[in-house]
Amino acid sequence: MKLLRLAALLVFLLTFLTPCFAHHMAVVTNKDNNVSNVTAAHLAKIFRSELKKWPDGKAVVLVLHKDSAGETETMERLNKMSAGEWKALIAAHRDSIQIADSDADVLKIVQSTPGAVGLIDVRSIDNTITVVRVDGKLPMESGYLPH
Repeated sequence: MKLLRLAALLVFLLTFLTPCFAHHMAVVTNKDNNVSNVTAAHLAKIFRSELKKWPDGKAVVLVLHKDSAGETETMERLNKMSAGEWKALIAAHRDSIQIADSDADVLKIVQSTPGAVGLIDVRSIDNTITVVRVDGKLPMESGYLPH
């Protein structure tokens, strides 16, 4: 009986106390980008500015929110970096990173910039961009982004 209660408590904790920001984020690209599926490792390389070009030769332009704790934590976990390391990486790559104030701004930049890639809340997804599968999964599927 104790094991059953412990299991129920664990399910509750994992379901309700896990940060939900990563579950609700989507990686999006410009509609003209032919990439619709990436591995988490490949995505991390893109976000660390190690990959500067898409397979079609377009320059990768990373679009980030000015202030988004959830996005920052997702990026830190995906890239296995501390907050300080992530901030230093952003500062070092200002030429390939654009900063936006909101999801609407991220969408506008991604939509109008060939090669752009960004993170938005799934509730902001519209038909002006392409949602990228990560490791074959779509947003809201377990394991879509590192949590």
